[in-house]
Amino acid sequence: MSSDINTHEELKKVTDKCNKALENLETKQWYGYVSKVVGLLLEAQLPGSKVGELCRIETKDCGNKQAEVVGFKGQTAQLLLLEDGKGVSQGAKIYPSGKSLEIGLCEELLGRVIDPLGEPMDHKPKPVYEEFRGIEQDAPDSYGRPRIKETFSCGVRAIDSTLTFGLGQRIGLFSGSGVGKSTLMGMIARYCEADINIIALVGERGREVQDFIEASLGEEGMKKSVCVIATGDKPAMMRMKCLLTATTVAEYFRDKGKKVMLMVDSVTRMAMAARDVGLAVGEPPAMKGYTPSVFSLIPRVLERAGRSDKGSITAIYAVLVEGDDMNEPIADTARGVLDGHIVLSRKIAVKNHFPAIDVLASVSRLFPDITSDEQQDLAGKMRNLMAVYGENEDLINIGAYQGGVNPTIDKAIALKSKIDDFLKQKIYEQSSFEETLNAMRQIGL
Repeated sequence: MSSDINTHEELKKVTDKCNKALENLETKQWYGYVSKVVGLLLEAQLPGSKVGELCRIETKDCGNKQAEVVGFKGQTAQLLLLEDGKGVSQGAKIYPSGKSLEIGLCEELLGRVIDPLGEPMDHKPKPVYEEFRGIEQDAPDSYGRPRIKETFSCGVRAIDSTLTFGLGQRIGLFSGSGVGKSTLMGMIARYCEADINIIALVGERGREVQDFIEASLGEEGMKKSVCVIATGDKPAMMRMKCLLTATTVAEYFRDKGKKVMLMVDSVTRMAMAARDVGLAVGEPPAMKGYTPSVFSLIPRVLERAGRSDKGSITAIYAVLVEGDDMNEPIADTARGVLDGHIVLSRKIAVKNHFPAIDVLASVSRLFPDITSDEQQDLAGKMRNLMAVYGENEDLINIGAYQGGVNPTIDKAIALKSKIDDFLKQKIYEQSSFEETLNAMRQIGL
């Protein structure tokens, strides 16, 4: 028995001695040196580093800079700065962190404005985070995803009536510049039935950020929103990661069982940033200068939204169409991934018709599955009358059409003003789903 006690005491002494030695051990972090700087692209010898790893760069006068490993060229690691390159010199020390970009998440993010690194931009104290997550996450398992069977009201008549969203649906908002895209997104953020809005502003002008928060979103909308912002003057890596960060925040609230609305303005600017990153590391350009990695990034990010067994992310992704060309590469790729598209028309906007939604050019792929037979009948009749009027508009305007020749055209003419009044909606005018359906019934379709 005494032998066991002595052995135990000796073992304890050895353990204490080892622990004390470990406490006094001086730890050192290995590092590399910057060997080449071209714009925001750096090259360095960093054995053991991996793609996606964050690194810290020491500068003499401008503090520490963050960069991410994006590729390798032989034995040389290629990194892109997440901020401006001021002060970075040849021979500057680079310290790998051993991990990829993670952001802090908590309920206190509601009402806050953050950047793609998760840092507050609203000059308020950092919240106390509940957990940290990497911004690169997998989409929910395709086999285990619940089907979308419930409607999701946006509070906008033109959408709820003929382009009804499903809870967990992903839809594109296709628009040229200056057609009312941001205003429409602000309306949806204020009036939709989501518990929480996550809004990503990618590559926006600095002036428009505060305009969107105060005017389009408003105090009411901001209370249940988190804004993730990377303005157009930020480096390409920051603009590219803005949507990834916003999606990660949305997933956090979805996992808590919330109905989340994710709004992105815009996928096109994210794709442009990804193109800049690809070209910087030597990736060959493909369609319209976009690199192949851009076309794999878009579905990888967009597929992360949707329903899971815990909650839902209903998503609206704005897509800028150059010269109103709906078939340009990014618009075409996004349209193929998403569950529908809303088209904003400049021709409608110039008539002072807002929101300038081209109902006939827009579609919700889930509309037949989630709406009642009555609503489908009313929406079908409305679309038919709008199409008939559009086909004969020139004849009607010049007086070449004589009333009584075609009953359908006569009805389209008679109801034209009622349909237009129904589809128009003021910025601060809310319409519930039931109010929208009642208004459709009163048109007399």
